[in-house]
Amino acid sequence: MVGIPVRVCINGYGTIGKRIADALVKTGDFKVVGVSKYSFDYSALIARKKGFRVFVPRDRIDEFRKHGFEPDGTIEDMIDEAELIYDASPGKQGVKNKEFYVKHGKPAIFQGGEPPMVGEVSYNTLCNYNAALGKKYVRVVSCNTTGILRILCSLGVKPRSVFATIVRRASDPREDTRGPVASILLDSQRIPSHHASDVNTVVGDIPITTASVVVPTTLMHVQVLRIDLSGEKTMDDLLSSMEKSGRILFLNPESMGLDTTGKLVELARDAGRYRYDLYENIVFSSTLKLDRDVLMLIQAIHQESIVIPENIDAAYAVLNLEIDPFKVVEKTNRALGIGLVKDLITGVK
Repeated sequence: MVGIPVRVCINGYGTIGKRIADALVKTGDFKVVGVSKYSFDYSALIARKKGFRVFVPRDRIDEFRKHGFEPDGTIEDMIDEAELIYDASPGKQGVKNKEFYVKHGKPAIFQGGEPPMVGEVSYNTLCNYNAALGKKYVRVVSCNTTGILRILCSLGVKPRSVFATIVRRASDPREDTRGPVASILLDSQRIPSHHASDVNTVVGDIPITTASVVVPTTLMHVQVLRIDLSGEKTMDDLLSSMEKSGRILFLNPESMGLDTTGKLVELARDAGRYRYDLYENIVFSSTLKLDRDVLMLIQAIHQESIVIPENIDAAYAVLNLEIDPFKVVEKTNRALGIGLVKDLITGVK
């Protein structure tokens, strides 16, 4: 077993990588020995200002120096220092990077943009934490898949079947070249979309069908779920079960005036969430409907931050630092302030 704090590096300091780095520091159990940048921009300066050492490819050192930025070493140097690697590189690059990690004998956590075969297990804390214990290579599933899985694995009863309609944001706020700009795009030209098979990499025995479209917004995904339950449950039972992890937040759009993703972003800002990150599934409580054994709901998913808690949890599993998933969830939630938005708007202390 490794000692605390664990030396960790982040290969890729973009939307997900920078959030992982900040989250790791908050836990107190990990030391970020470095982050990698593959081209120079403002984020290299911010990373250094935060106290992170910045490592770059050997053949790009001169590029950074031209901008007056002296790298702290090469990416190989960074990986040599780390006991665990987070690969937060652009999609499909991680599977190439894995060869390097294997060569150095270092465990790694990958993101959902990589093919499932990059990891020994595809992962969601509430569904299969134990499956990741001691594994060397783990893939944390994508934002939309994470949102679906948190619901399915929090119900306290196994779903008989699931249908999910996913309304995806077109891009993250900084991705100026992505679209669509003025139309609605079929995310997949067939049903099911890829999200169904991704869910099944974690819970393979739940029949699920997904359909997905892309709309011209940067502010969150929206999902409409229909879940056929194996047996009748009361709504109180389902709500109680879903609330246990703290990662599903129920907000009433009617009484709180929170009926758009833009307003949810404003809530996060007003609540003091850095980068307006919402780590929780935001379930619009007025859309919850239970018709005998069929549960329906609409939820919003903040694509930039929802996978961050699972990324932190995964490190505890990979390194065998904690075998109890509930203790890990509690620890990560506390570090990230999950629960504070609920406390703010409900007055619960």
